[in-house]
Amino acid sequence: MIHSHAATMSNQLHNTSSLIFTVEESRTDSPTLATELQPVGVNPWDVAVCVAGTLVSFENAVVIALIVYTPTLRAPMFVLIGSLAFADLLAGLGLILNFVVTYMLDTGLVRLLSAGVLITAFSASVLNILAITVDRYLSLYNALTYHTERTVTFTYVTLVLIWLTSAALGLLPVLGWNCLEDEATCSICRPVNKNNAAALAVSFLLVFALILQLYLQICKIAFRHAQQIAVQHFMTTSHASSTTKGVSTLSVILGTFALCWIPFAMYSLVADSRYPVIYTYATALPAICHSFINPIIYAFRNPDIQRSLRLACCGCLPHSFTMRPRTPSDV
Repeated sequence: MIHSHAATMSNQLHNTSSLIFTVEESRTDSPTLATELQPVGVNPWDVAVCVAGTLVSFENAVVIALIVYTPTLRAPMFVLIGSLAFADLLAGLGLILNFVVTYMLDTGLVRLLSAGVLITAFSASVLNILAITVDRYLSLYNALTYHTERTVTFTYVTLVLIWLTSAALGLLPVLGWNCLEDEATCSICRPVNKNNAAALAVSFLLVFALILQLYLQICKIAFRHAQQIAVQHFMTTSHASSTTKGVSTLSVILGTFALCWIPFAMYSLVADSRYPVIYTYATALPAICHSFINPIIYAFRNPDIQRSLRLACCGCLPHSFTMRPRTPSDV
């Protein structure tokens, strides 16, 4: 999708910078037979996107393997982490596929399918982050009833809705929301048209606003709990620092999400295919890198996943690293 936007630019680069080899059949007065051999040029930005996709795929595959092969990682929060990792894995594979499509299999239908895979994957990634935020909020708001069968059912129903919604969004280019027949309607990401890109950008901004509101509520609940502890028991410095650290962590998570995604969403609203392609790559790469950051934020910071990773890597644990009771807000 991003690569196809640069196809025109790449062709222009080829015409000006590709090597031309001249083969002379003889040194006689006969006309010189010249053959032009133009090697296929590859846009360096496309290579960077493909490399990013490879790294994203590998990292999220590790997360999925840890969750699947560790029997203790079956709580709803780990199901959500696994779903997020699968979405980001699909995004990474989609970026690799898009590179192949751009330079080897550049047909209309294949381009639409590649764009659909990327839209589905990144939509599912953002919606899974929303689901994780909701899970954090419920784990604090309904702490006494969180560990019930109802929560497990709610989690799986939520995942079904997330993937159905993401698949529906991914099908839009195939169903006609594309610019294959009218290049003037192309967005910054061919073959997605401007209406489709605008709808996706607005949807993302609404999801971000909802995530922001939920995190604000989480901070309010955390501070209220801290005040209750201070009233009932003398609040120690460790309790206060723990609350402050938790709020700081939430701020970093939300700030990273905003910095990676908002520039691309806003640029999708105001720009189209006539704008310089370098701006598309400059705003899209941070959004892609967010799929690389997600496992660090949501998976590798979790003590139970750290424990599984240590076991998988070296088969041993330090004596201080013992299994602790899981809390749903540790996602």
